[in-house]
Amino acid sequence: MKLPIFIADAFTARAFRGNPAAVCLLENKLDEDLHQQIAREMNLSETAFIRKLHPTDNFTESSCFGLRWFTPVSEVPLCGHATLASAAVLFHKIKNVNSTLTFATLSGELKARRAEDGIVLDFPLYPAHPQDFHEVEDLIKTAIGDTLVQDIRYSPDTRKLLVRLSDTYDRSFLENLKVNTGNLLQVENTGKVKGLILTLKGEPGGQTQAFDFYSRYFAPWVGVAEDPVTGSAHTVLSSYWSQELGKRQMRAFQCSCRGGELEISLRPDGRVDIRGGAAVVVEGTLTA
Repeated sequence: MKLPIFIADAFTARAFRGNPAAVCLLENKLDEDLHQQIAREMNLSETAFIRKLHPTDNFTESSCFGLRWFTPVSEVPLCGHATLASAAVLFHKIKNVNSTLTFATLSGELKARRAEDGIVLDFPLYPAHPQDFHEVEDLIKTAIGDTLVQDIRYSPDTRKLLVRLSDTYDRSFLENLKVNTGNLLQVENTGKVKGLILTLKGEPGGQTQAFDFYSRYFAPWVGVAEDPVTGSAHTVLSSYWSQELGKRQMRAFQCSCRGGELEISLRPDGRVDIRGGAAVVVEGTLTA
């Protein structure tokens, strides 16, 4: 078996930054177990599988495809950076002729459209509700110790816990914060939480680029200790910070060691546009 495979760095315009995802193009149906085996072999936070929906489809001219995402340990219901990477491969490497692509996924139909300075993802927007501190105190203390917390929200749709750090902290503090993910699986094993978002209010620009908010994302529950740049987390962050800041257009930066930028626009239909760049850095053939 030979499969075309690519690696693209998402939410960046430069190679070796942003979040890398593997992208496999499936001409034919793949044995179910092979999806996970390939994702484990690639050993990136996500491996995406693009499949034709009809036998007559082709990757150059068709505009609608199936899309699945796998971490090294499990399938996930939504992944932003691997969707962006998939669209980048189709647009820039396969030379798909359409301006908008539609992906049939576990989270419904997702669209990706060409933009002058990147690709725009049309994603769902998920609310986050106030969360009682005492119910998640052990998880938070295990992850960040005595770091000051300003707000805690929970998104039942995504099972993500959003922890806003005190406004007294700055970007540098979040970037350098040592987060203990090793024991989180023992502390939270109920299935309620599948991802931990740490977030911080942005700062005025000054000599550096201005961002409305910063974040980091941790998901050891699905085999990803820290994800470099996370589109799915921003489906929750966008909802939260739009309410907090009173803004519908925002710029975000995820403060991982690779870093990534996201342009966010809340839509009138209750969804969110997330724009980012992507750089395809590997193109080859998977043989199994």
